[in-house]
Amino acid sequence: MLKSKILSSLLKSNLTKQLSRSNYTQEAPQPIKIEKTINKVTLLGRVGADPQKRGTEEHPVVVFSLATHQNYINNNEESTQKTDWHRIVVFRPGLRDTVYNYLQKGQRVHISGRLIYGELKDESGTTRTTTSIAADDIIFFNSKN
Repeated sequence: MLKSKILSSLLKSNLTKQLSRSNYTQEAPQPIKIEKTINKVTLLGRVGADPQKRGTEEHPVVVFSLATHQNYINNNEESTQKTDWHRIVVFRPGLRDTVYNYLQKGQRVHISGRLIYGELKDESGTTRTTTSIAADDIIFFNSKN
């Protein structure tokens, strides 16, 4: 009698273990964890040259330069200004057309975008690395006059 109770108990525990195995139950898939990152650039400056159309018919782009500057006092206590030049590229169709048609050299603009890196081949075939700001939004302040 004792043997049958022990045997019965073992069978029940084995059956319970088998039924609770993951191959009999489906576990919810774990969500994919995607890390958030930020690539954001904000510039306020003046356009260095009228925008140019570049790229191909399938992948057009408008390119222009933007000057920003920093004022500081040098060692001789003279006020000095350092100018930085930025390469701005516009891929978004509506924004690209507006920039090409209305933006002018000397105009003040506010640009929101992101940094992008690429490579260009010059006329001699030399490859050089480029850094550009891909504009997502451009606010026109006033004309250059």
